[in-house]
Amino acid sequence: MKIKKAAALCAVVGTAVAGLVLATPANADPVSSSYVLAGSDTLQDVSNALSNGTQLTGPFVRTVADNGTIASYDAFGSAAIQVKPNGPYFARPAGSGDGVKALSRSIDGANFSVSGNTTPATAISGQVDIARSSSGPGSAANPSGPLAYVPFGRDAVSFAIAPGTAAGLEQLTTAQLTQIYNCTLTTVNGVAVKPVLPQSASGTRKFFLSAIGVSTLGSCVNDSTLAENDGTVLTQPGQIIPFSVASWVAQKNGAAQNRTGTSTLGSALGATAPFTGTGNALVPNASYYNNSTWGRDTFVVVEYARIDSSSATYDPTLAALVDPAKAKSLTNFGTLAGTSGAVKSKFGFLAPSSTTPQRANLS
Repeated sequence: MKIKKAAALCAVVGTAVAGLVLATPANADPVSSSYVLAGSDTLQDVSNALSNGTQLTGPFVRTVADNGTIASYDAFGSAAIQVKPNGPYFARPAGSGDGVKALSRSIDGANFSVSGNTTPATAISGQVDIARSSSGPGSAANPSGPLAYVPFGRDAVSFAIAPGTAAGLEQLTTAQLTQIYNCTLTTVNGVAVKPVLPQSASGTRKFFLSAIGVSTLGSCVNDSTLAENDGTVLTQPGQIIPFSVASWVAQKNGAAQNRTGTSTLGSALGATAPFTGTGNALVPNASYYNNSTWGRDTFVVVEYARIDSSSATYDPTLAALVDPAKAKSLTNFGTLAGTSGAVKSKFGFLAPSSTTPQRANLS
């Protein structure tokens, strides 16, 4: 059963605090009597910061609903999660694809399961309210579909390079990456390249393969179950793996837990760098993010009927949570320090190219 809320999103009063308090990973999963977010690893850290509250921009910023906290669940952790009091334990959604599927099963009541997760298929009606997705609806797009993909922020994708790799892989082109993942190009500038992919539900994986036009992987590709946006999974010189630029920036700047290790970030646009700056002061490169191949809008996904004021199941509080005009909503991209948009900027995101939701079918 869906939980209905009667009031709009309540603003949290910001208190100026000297210095920065950085976001830290949660030690345990919450159990929420309010709204639940799950899915994309790329949006995980910033969603956690907004749902837990952060002073990363100075004032305290927290996204709340009816003065109640919302809960954001990591893409990786225990196999099963319980998200609402007395609710069922079900397989943890591990990435964008799983997040949208969990939302879909929460809507249609069918059993939910995750490939490779031994947690039994479980009915999860009303358990997930918002899916985090680092990719758009793609082939599921439908102007009258039951899902709404609401723009969250602008990201870009490139690739991380394993430590110990000789110079030569830092600047690649889309055509070269296509050949590398087709396994028709195995050496670049004298360096043997070893392509790796993150786990199958990863939105970054899906976006990357679409960008390079590869639907059938070459036999040399390590098609793994590895977490995305984690440079420490690269253990052999010459390995490369798709990586969110926003996640890289957030990790290097200290806004998110640093999982880059000693890997480096290359450019899929040759000499156009994904970011500028050095050390812990990296800034997204708008030229890279705005590229039509490698830039991408990211989304939070909800049931459209719950944010449609003409619907009998309209939920004004959920609608406020994804209303970009609200200063502390999930989708705001303001520039003032007390807004969600300013927090998202610290996590390496730029404003999305559009604020118009996209409709889609259930997954």
